[in-house]
Amino acid sequence: MTHAFKTRRRSPQRIEIFVDKIEQLFNSMDPSPFHEKDLDHDAEEFIVSWAREYPRSDRFMLIVHVNQSLGALSQELVEEAVRNYFVYRARLNAMEFKRLLKQGRTSLAIGLLFLATCLTISRLVLRRDPATLFSLARESLTIAGWVAMWRPMQIFLYDWWPLRHLGKIYERLSRMPLELKLTKGSVPLA
Repeated sequence: MTHAFKTRRRSPQRIEIFVDKIEQLFNSMDPSPFHEKDLDHDAEEFIVSWAREYPRSDRFMLIVHVNQSLGALSQELVEEAVRNYFVYRARLNAMEFKRLLKQGRTSLAIGLLFLATCLTISRLVLRRDPATLFSLARESLTIAGWVAMWRPMQIFLYDWWPLRHLGKIYERLSRMPLELKLTKGSVPLA
C-alpha cells in the first residue's frame, strides 16, 4: 500500500521594517536609477540579520510600513529594486566565494611546497648530528612547515561555509515578495 504524504508549505516568514518615507530604505548617495539602487546599509543589515534567524528552508516576505506617500513610485518598482539589490549581492557573494576557493588552492600549493621543503631540510639536519642545536632546528622546521598549512586548512575547513550560507540567504531574499503598508494616520499611498 502506498501512502501519499502531503507536504504543507509554510507561509513565508515576515520581515517587517518601518520607514517614514520609502527613500529611507535605499542608499541616498547612490545615483543609479531607482530600480538599480542599493539598499541603505542599515536596512540591508536589518533584513539579512532577520533572515539569518529563520531556518534555511523558510521563505521570506518583506513588509515595509511607510508613513508617507510613494509619490511616483509603485509597489512593483520598489519590489523590483529590492530584488535587484539582493540578486546583485548574491552575485558579489558568489564571486567572493570563488575568490576564496582560489586563494585556498594557491595557499594549499604554497603550504605543501613549504612543508615538503621544511621536512626535507629537517631530515637532512637529522642525519648530521643529534646534538641539541640540530634537534631544535629540526623540530622548528617541522613546526614551521605545518604552520604554513594553517591558512589553507582554515579556508577549506571553516571559512567557506559562512560565506556560502550568506550567499544562500541573498538568493532567497532576491525571490521574496514585498508588501508596502500605509501606517495609520499617514498620507495615502499613490
